Amino acid sequence: MKEGRIIKALSGFYYVQSNSTVYACKGRGVFRNKNITPLVGDFVSFDITDEDEGYITKIHPRKNELKRPPIANVTQAIIVNAASNPSFSSLLLDRFLVLVESNRIKPIILITKKDLATLQDIEQIKRYIKNYERLGYQVTFISLETANKLDKIEKHFEDEVTVLIGQSGVGKSSLLNTINPSFKIETNEISTRLGRGKHTTRHVELLQVNNGLVADTPGFSSLDFNAIEAEDLSNYFIEMKALKVQCKFRRCFHHKEPQCAVKQAVETGEIKQYRYDHYLQFLQEILERKPRYSND
Repeated sequence: MKEGRIIKALSGFYYVQSNSTVYACKGRGVFRNKNITPLVGDFVSFDITDEDEGYITKIHPRKNELKRPPIANVTQAIIVNAASNPSFSSLLLDRFLVLVESNRIKPIILITKKDLATLQDIEQIKRYIKNYERLGYQVTFISLETANKLDKIEKHFEDEVTVLIGQSGVGKSSLLNTINPSFKIETNEISTRLGRGKHTTRHVELLQVNNGLVADTPGFSSLDFNAIEAEDLSNYFIEMKALKVQCKFRRCFHHKEPQCAVKQAVETGEIKQYRYDHYLQFLQEILERKPRYSND
Protein backbone atom coordinates (compact mmCIF):
# COMPACT_ATOMS: atom_id res chain seq x y z
CA MET A 1 0.00 0.00 0.00
CA LYS A 2 1.37 3.41 -1.01
CA GLU A 3 0.12 6.99 -0.80
CA GLY A 4 0.51 9.84 -3.26
CA ARG A 5 -1.19 12.64 -5.19
CA ILE A 6 -2.98 12.37 -8.53
CA ILE A 7 -1.14 14.70 -10.91
CA LYS A 8 -2.92 13.79 -14.17
CA ALA A 9 -6.09 12.06 -15.32
CA LEU A 10 -6.19 10.84 -18.90
CA SER A 11 -7.94 8.05 -20.83
CA GLY A 12 -9.22 6.26 -17.74
CA PHE A 13 -5.88 6.31 -15.92
CA TYR A 14 -4.96 8.35 -12.86
CA TYR A 15 -1.27 9.15 -12.69
CA VAL A 16 -0.25 9.15 -9.03
CA GLN A 17 3.04 10.65 -7.87
CA SER A 18 4.53 8.99 -4.81
CA ASN A 19 7.92 10.42 -3.87
CA SER A 20 9.75 10.61 -7.23
CA THR A 21 7.81 7.84 -9.01
CA VAL A 22 4.62 8.20 -11.03
CA TYR A 23 2.25 5.23 -11.15
CA ALA A 24 -0.49 4.74 -13.76
CA CYS A 25 -3.48 3.68 -11.68
CA LYS A 26 -7.05 2.59 -12.24
CA GLY A 27 -9.88 3.33 -9.83
CA ARG A 28 -11.54 0.50 -7.95
CA GLY A 29 -15.10 -0.36 -8.93
CA VAL A 30 -16.25 0.70 -5.46
CA PHE A 31 -15.77 4.35 -6.48
CA ARG A 32 -18.07 3.96 -9.48
CA ASN A 33 -20.65 2.18 -7.34
CA LYS A 34 -20.62 5.10 -4.89
CA ASN A 35 -20.56 7.68 -7.71
CA ILE A 36 -17.15 8.94 -6.56
CA THR A 37 -14.66 10.12 -9.17
CA PRO A 38 -10.97 10.59 -8.30
CA LEU A 39 -9.78 14.10 -9.18
CA VAL A 40 -6.43 15.56 -10.09
CA GLY A 41 -5.01 16.91 -6.83
CA ASP A 42 -6.51 14.12 -4.72
CA PHE A 43 -4.36 12.45 -2.09
CA VAL A 44 -4.94 8.71 -2.46
CA SER A 45 -3.87 5.30 -1.19
CA PHE A 46 -3.14 2.70 -3.85
CA ASP A 47 -1.95 -0.89 -4.31
CA ILE A 48 0.93 -1.59 -6.68
CA THR A 49 0.10 -4.25 -9.26
CA ASP A 50 3.22 -3.87 -11.41
CA GLU A 51 6.45 -1.88 -11.39
CA ASP A 52 4.73 1.42 -12.21
CA GLU A 53 1.03 0.52 -12.18
CA GLY A 54 -1.59 0.20 -9.48
CA TYR A 55 -5.19 0.48 -8.26
CA ILE A 56 -6.50 3.37 -6.19
CA THR A 57 -8.15 2.00 -3.05
CA LYS A 58 -8.90 5.15 -1.05
CA ILE A 59 -9.42 8.85 -1.70
CA HIS A 60 -8.45 10.96 1.30
CA PRO A 61 -10.69 13.84 2.48
CA ARG A 62 -10.52 16.93 0.27
CA LYS A 63 -9.92 20.48 1.47
CA ASN A 64 -11.90 21.71 -1.53
CA GLU A 65 -12.86 20.73 -5.05
CA LEU A 66 -13.88 22.41 -8.27
CA LYS A 67 -16.29 20.89 -10.78
CA ARG A 68 -15.19 22.97 -13.74
CA PRO A 69 -12.26 22.42 -13.92
CA PRO A 70 -12.32 19.07 -12.07
CA ILE A 71 -9.53 19.43 -9.51
CA ALA A 72 -9.15 19.08 -5.73
CA ASN A 73 -7.04 20.42 -2.85
CA VAL A 74 -6.18 23.72 -4.52
CA THR A 75 -4.55 26.39 -2.36
CA GLN A 76 -4.89 29.33 -4.75
CA ALA A 77 -6.43 30.29 -8.08
CA ILE A 78 -4.94 32.67 -10.60
CA ILE A 79 -7.90 34.13 -12.49
CA VAL A 80 -6.68 35.01 -15.97
CA ASN A 81 -8.40 37.72 -17.99
CA ALA A 82 -7.28 39.31 -21.24
CA ALA A 83 -7.10 43.04 -21.88
CA SER A 84 -8.05 42.41 -25.49
CA ASN A 85 -8.89 39.54 -27.84
CA PRO A 86 -11.10 38.56 -26.00
CA SER A 87 -12.06 41.87 -24.43
CA PHE A 88 -11.72 42.41 -20.69
CA SER A 89 -14.93 41.64 -18.81
CA SER A 90 -15.41 42.70 -15.19
CA LEU A 91 -18.63 40.64 -15.18
CA LEU A 92 -16.75 37.45 -16.06
CA LEU A 93 -14.01 38.31 -13.56
CA ASP A 94 -16.58 38.68 -10.79
CA ARG A 95 -18.12 35.33 -11.74
CA PHE A 96 -14.75 33.66 -11.31
CA LEU A 97 -14.13 35.50 -8.04
CA VAL A 98 -17.45 34.25 -6.64
CA LEU A 99 -16.58 30.68 -7.67
CA VAL A 100 -13.13 30.88 -6.07
CA GLU A 101 -14.30 32.66 -2.90
CA SER A 102 -17.12 30.14 -2.40
CA ASN A 103 -14.57 27.32 -2.44
CA ARG A 104 -12.36 29.05 0.14
CA ILE A 105 -9.48 29.35 -2.32
CA LYS A 106 -7.19 32.39 -2.35
CA PRO A 107 -7.68 34.34 -5.62
CA ILE A 108 -5.05 36.27 -7.56
CA ILE A 109 -6.08 38.34 -10.60
CA LEU A 110 -3.90 38.29 -13.72
CA ILE A 111 -4.68 40.39 -16.79
CA THR A 112 -2.79 39.42 -19.96
CA LYS A 113 -2.30 40.76 -23.49
CA LYS A 114 -1.50 44.31 -22.41
CA ASP A 115 0.38 44.72 -25.69
CA LEU A 116 -2.83 44.16 -27.69
CA ALA A 117 -4.95 46.70 -25.81
CA THR A 118 -5.57 50.29 -26.90
CA LEU A 119 -4.48 53.16 -24.66
CA GLN A 120 -8.14 53.81 -23.88
CA ASP A 121 -8.65 50.16 -22.87
CA ILE A 122 -5.52 50.23 -20.69
CA GLU A 123 -6.71 53.32 -18.82
CA GLN A 124 -10.10 51.71 -18.21
CA ILE A 125 -8.50 48.48 -17.00
CA LYS A 126 -6.19 50.41 -14.68
CA ARG A 127 -9.26 51.91 -13.01
CA TYR A 128 -10.66 48.43 -12.48
CA ILE A 129 -7.30 47.31 -11.11
CA LYS A 130 -7.37 50.08 -8.49
CA ASN A 131 -10.86 49.00 -7.45
CA TYR A 132 -9.88 45.36 -6.99
CA GLU A 133 -6.64 46.23 -5.21
CA ARG A 134 -8.63 48.44 -2.85
CA LEU A 135 -10.68 45.35 -1.99
CA GLY A 136 -7.48 43.50 -1.11
CA TYR A 137 -6.93 41.43 -4.25
CA GLN A 138 -3.50 41.01 -5.80
CA VAL A 139 -3.62 42.13 -9.44
CA THR A 140 -0.91 41.87 -12.10
CA PHE A 141 -1.16 43.33 -15.62
CA ILE A 142 1.30 41.78 -18.10
CA SER A 143 2.22 41.34 -21.73
CA LEU A 144 3.36 37.82 -22.59
CA GLU A 145 5.08 39.12 -25.71
CA THR A 146 7.61 41.07 -23.65
CA ALA A 147 7.39 38.67 -20.67
CA ASN A 148 7.38 41.61 -18.30
CA LYS A 149 6.57 40.86 -14.66
CA LEU A 150 6.76 37.08 -15.22
CA ASP A 151 9.16 36.81 -12.30
CA LYS A 152 6.41 38.23 -10.08
CA ILE A 153 3.97 35.63 -11.39
CA GLU A 154 6.40 32.76 -10.81
CA LYS A 155 6.80 33.77 -7.16
CA HIS A 156 3.10 33.08 -6.63
CA PHE A 157 3.57 29.40 -7.54
CA GLU A 158 6.12 28.62 -4.82
CA ASP A 159 4.87 26.01 -2.32
CA GLU A 160 1.31 26.35 -3.64
CA VAL A 161 -1.13 24.19 -5.62
CA THR A 162 -2.39 26.68 -8.16
CA VAL A 163 -5.17 26.45 -10.69
CA LEU A 164 -5.26 28.78 -13.67
CA ILE A 165 -8.86 29.53 -14.58
CA GLY A 166 -10.38 31.82 -17.13
CA GLN A 167 -12.16 32.11 -20.41
CA SER A 168 -10.69 30.23 -23.39
CA GLY A 169 -8.14 32.27 -25.30
CA VAL A 170 -7.01 34.58 -22.48
CA GLY A 171 -3.49 33.12 -22.44
CA LYS A 172 -3.36 30.52 -19.67
CA SER A 173 -1.44 27.96 -21.73
CA SER A 174 0.74 30.66 -23.30
CA LEU A 175 1.67 31.86 -19.81
CA LEU A 176 2.90 28.41 -18.79
CA ASN A 177 4.75 27.95 -22.08
CA THR A 178 6.48 31.29 -21.53
CA ILE A 179 7.51 30.31 -18.00
CA ASN A 180 8.72 26.88 -19.15
CA PRO A 181 8.95 26.31 -22.95
CA SER A 182 9.47 22.57 -22.38
CA PHE A 183 5.78 22.24 -21.44
CA LYS A 184 4.83 22.75 -25.12
CA ILE A 185 1.16 23.14 -24.20
CA GLU A 186 -1.03 23.47 -27.28
CA THR A 187 -2.43 26.93 -27.93
CA ASN A 188 -4.73 28.31 -30.59
CA GLU A 189 -5.50 31.75 -31.90
CA ILE A 190 -8.81 33.40 -31.08
CA SER A 191 -11.60 32.47 -33.48
CA THR A 192 -12.39 35.61 -35.49
CA ARG A 193 -15.95 34.44 -36.11
CA LEU A 194 -16.77 33.54 -32.50
CA GLY A 195 -14.52 36.04 -30.75
CA ARG A 196 -13.25 33.43 -28.31
CA GLY A 197 -10.55 30.81 -28.06
CA LYS A 198 -10.79 27.15 -28.89
CA HIS A 199 -10.66 24.63 -26.05
CA THR A 200 -7.07 23.51 -26.57
CA THR A 201 -6.54 22.07 -23.08
CA ARG A 202 -8.38 18.74 -22.98
CA HIS A 203 -7.32 17.33 -19.66
CA VAL A 204 -6.18 18.58 -16.26
CA GLU A 205 -2.57 18.06 -15.26
CA LEU A 206 -0.44 19.39 -12.40
CA LEU A 207 2.90 20.75 -13.61
CA GLN A 208 5.98 21.55 -11.55
CA VAL A 209 6.64 25.30 -11.47
CA ASN A 210 8.96 27.04 -9.00
CA ASN A 211 8.71 24.41 -6.24
CA GLY A 212 4.94 24.34 -6.57
CA LEU A 213 2.27 22.64 -8.65
CA VAL A 214 0.15 24.47 -11.21
CA ALA A 215 -2.73 23.17 -13.30
CA ASP A 216 -3.46 24.25 -16.83
CA THR A 217 -7.17 23.66 -17.19
CA PRO A 218 -9.77 23.63 -19.97
CA GLY A 219 -11.11 27.12 -20.52
CA PHE A 220 -14.78 27.92 -20.41
CA SER A 221 -16.83 30.99 -21.11
CA SER A 222 -19.70 30.62 -18.65
CA LEU A 223 -20.21 29.78 -15.01
CA ASP A 224 -23.24 28.71 -13.06
CA PHE A 225 -23.90 29.05 -9.36
CA ASN A 226 -25.58 25.70 -8.72
CA ALA A 227 -23.67 25.15 -5.47
CA ILE A 228 -24.36 28.62 -4.05
CA GLU A 229 -27.48 29.60 -2.11
CA ALA A 230 -28.99 33.09 -2.47
CA GLU A 231 -28.45 34.00 1.19
CA ASP A 232 -24.75 33.12 0.91
CA LEU A 233 -23.93 35.02 -2.29
CA SER A 234 -22.99 38.30 -0.59
CA ASN A 235 -20.36 36.42 1.46
CA TYR A 236 -18.36 36.08 -1.75
CA PHE A 237 -18.31 39.83 -2.41
CA ILE A 238 -15.66 41.00 0.07
CA GLU A 239 -17.04 44.51 0.51
CA MET A 240 -20.57 43.22 1.13
CA LYS A 241 -19.56 40.53 3.60
CA ALA A 242 -18.02 43.17 5.85
CA LEU A 243 -21.21 45.26 5.89
CA LYS A 244 -24.05 42.72 5.97
CA VAL A 245 -23.99 42.49 9.79
CA GLN A 246 -25.16 46.12 9.83
CA CYS A 247 -28.32 45.39 7.81
CA LYS A 248 -31.65 45.62 9.66
CA PHE A 249 -32.69 42.13 8.59
CA ARG A 250 -30.47 39.17 9.35
CA ARG A 251 -31.48 37.41 6.13
CA CYS A 252 -31.01 40.45 3.91
CA PHE A 253 -30.60 39.91 0.16
CA HIS A 254 -29.47 43.57 -0.26
CA HIS A 255 -32.07 44.13 -2.95
CA LYS A 256 -35.49 45.44 -1.89
CA GLU A 257 -35.08 45.34 1.87
CA PRO A 258 -35.18 48.65 3.83
CA GLN A 259 -32.29 49.86 6.02
CA CYS A 260 -29.76 47.78 4.11
CA ALA A 261 -26.13 48.71 4.83
CA VAL A 262 -24.99 47.33 1.49
CA LYS A 263 -27.40 49.49 -0.54
CA GLN A 264 -26.40 52.51 1.51
CA ALA A 265 -22.75 51.79 0.72
CA VAL A 266 -23.59 51.67 -2.99
CA GLU A 267 -25.30 55.08 -2.74
CA THR A 268 -22.24 56.62 -1.06
CA GLY A 269 -19.82 55.01 -3.52
CA GLU A 270 -18.18 52.82 -0.89
CA ILE A 271 -19.31 49.84 -2.97
CA LYS A 272 -18.83 50.25 -6.72
CA GLN A 273 -22.05 50.29 -8.73
CA TYR A 274 -20.80 47.71 -11.24
CA ARG A 275 -19.99 45.25 -8.45
CA TYR A 276 -23.47 45.68 -6.99
CA ASP A 277 -25.05 45.29 -10.44
CA HIS A 278 -23.13 42.03 -10.91
CA TYR A 279 -24.28 40.86 -7.49
CA LEU A 280 -27.93 41.52 -8.42
CA GLN A 281 -27.51 39.69 -11.72
CA PHE A 282 -26.01 36.65 -9.97
CA LEU A 283 -28.69 36.79 -7.27
CA GLN A 284 -31.43 36.73 -9.92
CA GLU A 285 -29.82 33.73 -11.60
CA ILE A 286 -29.77 31.84 -8.31
CA LEU A 287 -33.35 32.78 -7.41
CA GLU A 288 -34.58 31.65 -10.84
CA ARG A 289 -32.68 28.37 -10.62
CA LYS A 290 -34.83 25.26 -10.89
CA PRO A 291 -35.33 23.47 -7.55
CA ARG A 292 -32.96 20.58 -6.86
CA TYR A 293 -34.44 17.34 -5.61
CA SER A 294 -32.55 14.76 -3.57
CA ASN A 295 -32.77 11.03 -4.21
CA ASP A 296 -32.31 10.35 -0.49
